[in-house]
Amino acid sequence: MTIRSLTQRAITTNGGVATEIRNLIADHLGVAAERVLDDAHFADDLGADWLDRLELMIAIEDQFSGVEIADDVADQMLAVGDLIRFVEDADHGRVHARAR
Repeated sequence: MTIRSLTQRAITTNGGVATEIRNLIADHLGVAAERVLDDAHFADDLGADWLDRLELMIAIEDQFSGVEIADDVADQMLAVGDLIRFVEDADHGRVHARAR
């Protein structure tokens, strides 16, 4: 494990789901974490093509158990904030389901 991985893990633990998603996006696309803002467009701002986005959605599903992103939903996620809100909403739904 590299020093960067340890640092990222510490940040992710303290920063929650949004930070974890931003770190995953930055690593996957090979961009600086500072560029992965909520309004950053996957294609225009981060240089992600359709295959990058597909692989990213698969990585998100692998990282967050219970999160499934349908193709039509993935096509509508154009910016980082769209993806973060989707995962947070899915996670919020699981918490409420467990509480019942």
